[in-house]
Amino acid sequence: MRAPVPTPTRPRARRAAVAALLCAAVAAGAAACGPSPASPTSSEEAKPAGPFAGLTGSEIADKAFAATAAATSLTVEADTTSEGERTRAHFSFDGTGKCVGTLTTGAAATTEVLKVDKKNVYLRFDETSLNEQAEGESPEVREAMLKTLRGRWVETPASDPDAKDVVSMCDAKELLGDFEKGASGVARGEETTVGGQKALALTEPDGGVTRTVYVATEGTPYVLKIVTKGGDEPGTITFAQYGKPVTAKAPAAKDIADLD
Repeated sequence: MRAPVPTPTRPRARRAAVAALLCAAVAAGAAACGPSPASPTSSEEAKPAGPFAGLTGSEIADKAFAATAAATSLTVEADTTSEGERTRAHFSFDGTGKCVGTLTTGAAATTEVLKVDKKNVYLRFDETSLNEQAEGESPEVREAMLKTLRGRWVETPASDPDAKDVVSMCDAKELLGDFEKGASGVARGEETTVGGQKALALTEPDGGVTRTVYVATEGTPYVLKIVTKGGDEPGTITFAQYGKPVTAKAPAAKDIADLD
């Protein structure tokens, strides 16, 4: 008698961990993430020179996150820690629904994510991830689960509530959707380079935590990198490959797990 194969759980809180760090990292530019320090009142801050002349740090942050959310395509790479668990993510996606990426939690539990349109999402779990998800199952169910899912993709509608967190990682507007305009207290920092692009640092010290957002100073003012140091959720998130094509091809039928 064939042992039943349980539907695999979705990557637990992986997107939430990254999104939570995003929110904390850009509290300087997002009122939704919490209160910010009072706005600087010096005339120098009110009318700054250099890149984005005449704009305060808060105004630059508003422009940068709006531009990033509106990008036609980009790649997001994150290495974060939330609630004591390390999460690494690498996603490339565009506005048509194409998305390819990986999520790794802990030491090595990795989930591959693939979307070719806005209808379906495919997930493929590595051995470590499958073993984690099979914990607590009987030996028969565990064996059947590993046999059915090892090396194969799981197909699910993108509208499935269980796929919501993963799908959200494939959309800039979803990732940045919690951020609101008008936060105050963002300080203009030094000019530097990020990935070979000229950038301006925007900083917000907050107790033992320092958050820095790097914004491109040439061309569209995209966010290039967010760095959070100190606190319980340190990490680095980079944004790159703006406007670059994303290639995503549906798996062959033989490579999709038959959960029925």
